Amino acid sequence: MSAAEDHRLENEPVEAAFDLTEEQRAILHQADRFGRQELHALSERMDREEWWPEDVFPKIGDVGLFGITIPEAYGGAGLDLTAAGLVLQGFSRWNHALALSWVAHDNLCANNLYRNGSEAQRRKWLPDLCSGRKIGCLGLTEPGAGSDALGSMRTTARREGDEWVLNGSKIYITNGPVADVILVYAKTDRDKGAHGISAFVVEKGTPGFAVAQKLEKMGYRGSQTGELVFDECRIPAENLVGRENAGVSIVMSGLDLERAMISPICLGIAERALDLSVDYAKTRRQFGRAIGSFQMVQSMLADMYVAVETMRTFTYRTLTAAAPLEIGGGGRGDIHKLTAASVMYAAEACHTVLDKALQIHGGSGYIWESEINRLYRSIKLLEIGAGTTEVRKMIIARELLGDLK
Repeated sequence: MSAAEDHRLENEPVEAAFDLTEEQRAILHQADRFGRQELHALSERMDREEWWPEDVFPKIGDVGLFGITIPEAYGGAGLDLTAAGLVLQGFSRWNHALALSWVAHDNLCANNLYRNGSEAQRRKWLPDLCSGRKIGCLGLTEPGAGSDALGSMRTTARREGDEWVLNGSKIYITNGPVADVILVYAKTDRDKGAHGISAFVVEKGTPGFAVAQKLEKMGYRGSQTGELVFDECRIPAENLVGRENAGVSIVMSGLDLERAMISPICLGIAERALDLSVDYAKTRRQFGRAIGSFQMVQSMLADMYVAVETMRTFTYRTLTAAAPLEIGGGGRGDIHKLTAASVMYAAEACHTVLDKALQIHGGSGYIWESEINRLYRSIKLLEIGAGTTEVRKMIIARELLGDLK
């Protein structure tokens, strides 16, 4: 990190945004500082080796940066979704792969369990998830089913006495290979289609549950992704989360929160790319001058800045709107449209920023080991995760047009 960059981070924090409170700026600054001091040094090895740093989650828990939306009674911080998004933004600046694992754990698993679980379930699993002593994940997507995850779901759960028996598989599961607590969806009534789905908790070590394979990825390497298999996997009846056959409401409200929480990843990555590009434009010399003195480079930097600032405004607005989403809410209406629009715009803007950043870095950015290359390889997941760009457009258009005859 250059002296100029370090000066900017310490004395001119970008988190001094017009719509953040002093407390929110402090949260973002804490996450930024922890990410810079503890997470950034891990990113190169994680990318090179698909390596998982086993001690990092407890460290995050020790500084109170897990369980952001979960009350203190269960070990959380007792804040809201906006605060969680700010932590994610700060982490994404310095180690986006770790940030992805953070959000899969904290939002998709822990927050989902808090919003939809019973009091006994909350007290059983949330304290360890909030401390980082256990890792959580969400199991929804299946082989052969992506955008139609609910309609095409084949994983089943049948009731036998005091147990549920799960059979099926899930794929592309973030944190899957290292997770201790898996929130998984399964069909409990085939005849009801998407309305015959229920949610369950499966714990690591349960007979019949296995990690079939760990997947190696183009980007976000080191954030562990895998295929999970359930073969006559028996779990206690009390591991049912929410009501039987009511999983669709959990999925849909969870997806809106997930989409709201993808935008901060885009924002953090884009901020880092802009900082690296400004620094490179100041120090890289060609034809006897810093390349930042050339108008074409200045034009690209200006475009990147505008994209980052509009991403910031849209991201914060969406987080604020999604924060009070009621349990079981979402999946329809303005919030459904807004979260889809936010992540669609943020992902596309991040793509634009990284494309210009790589152009500015030239050959040095094309080298696999460079940080800008690592950031560039992150952009495609943001355009296909939690619903592809095309699905996001369908959601927006459907909410705008209503039911057409």
